[in-house]
Amino acid sequence: MTPDVRDRTDRPANLGRLPGEGCPIPDSSWDRALRLIGQADEVALACHVNPDGDALGSMLAVAFVLRSMGKRVVASFGDRIFAVPRLLGFLPGQEMLVPPEEYPAAPDLMIVFDCSTFERVGLLGANAASAREVIVVDHHPSNTGFGTLDLIDADAAATAMLAEQLVYRLGGRLDRDIATCLYAGLVTDTGSFRYSSTTPAVHQMAARLVATGLRTDEIARELWDRSPFGYLKVLANALERVTLEGRLVWTYVSRVDRAAYGLPYSELEGIIDIVRRADEAEVAVVLKEDDHGDWQVSTRSKGTIDVAAVCAALGGGGHHNAAGYTSYETVEETMAKFRRELRRVS
Repeated sequence: MTPDVRDRTDRPANLGRLPGEGCPIPDSSWDRALRLIGQADEVALACHVNPDGDALGSMLAVAFVLRSMGKRVVASFGDRIFAVPRLLGFLPGQEMLVPPEEYPAAPDLMIVFDCSTFERVGLLGANAASAREVIVVDHHPSNTGFGTLDLIDADAAATAMLAEQLVYRLGGRLDRDIATCLYAGLVTDTGSFRYSSTTPAVHQMAARLVATGLRTDEIARELWDRSPFGYLKVLANALERVTLEGRLVWTYVSRVDRAAYGLPYSELEGIIDIVRRADEAEVAVVLKEDDHGDWQVSTRSKGTIDVAAVCAALGGGGHHNAAGYTSYETVEETMAKFRRELRRVS
């Protein structure tokens, strides 16, 4: 029988409660997930498009455990241009990744990580729709519950926290590769432990991961302290046009901005964290034009305004303090609609 995390006796000393204690997901759901995985010869894993550290890290961590169990494992994300973002290039396990066109057309079992809506699966949507079973592992309050089995904990700071539970419940042990993937997810979604989602359980999990021998300084350098020179030029352009409107601060980055310096779209993730620093603003917005001409809208709140509600009204979702959506209109039209929804929830 696959051991339950609560029965494990190999816990590191003095590292707090193990994952799963106090989790709102019922044991019956976890048990069903274990049965589905146990019965599967092949498990197809997916995470959201334009993956961040939490999405890709959670998926790869579980992939390692499934592979150690003798399962055939295939993992992917549904982007038209299939490429791991440069800042996540250090994550181990990428040999298990395949582009969407090589993904099983109708998986018996598909596990989807960090996707709040079906649309976030991107090009793998048809695969998910044809799958016999779809397990959704996520922590977004806005999750629409699109799986045949949903493992969703909106109180978890990162999907990586649920992935760690799954690792333990499958009988896996943390090693350096698994811990690296999970730590990337944990620090990404907690803003390196700066966000309000950082709880004692977050630090307890970090302690378990670091105890495997992680070099946290090296991970931090890869995630936050490196960028191509062109990023500085694109950032300068974005800050040159940044606008403060009452409690709203916003800017945008176009494809033309990036093309001038050969900067990939994936390098733009950190701009929102610079813009949000304005003391006068409660809400920050950065519009980022992707390679297909669509605007990916990133939003942040300092706490008093629920940006997830704003983004949900515009077709997206996320968390109270961090959310996003896609706009197919101009910058001016996009911001006009955003302002309207912001006034509605303020």
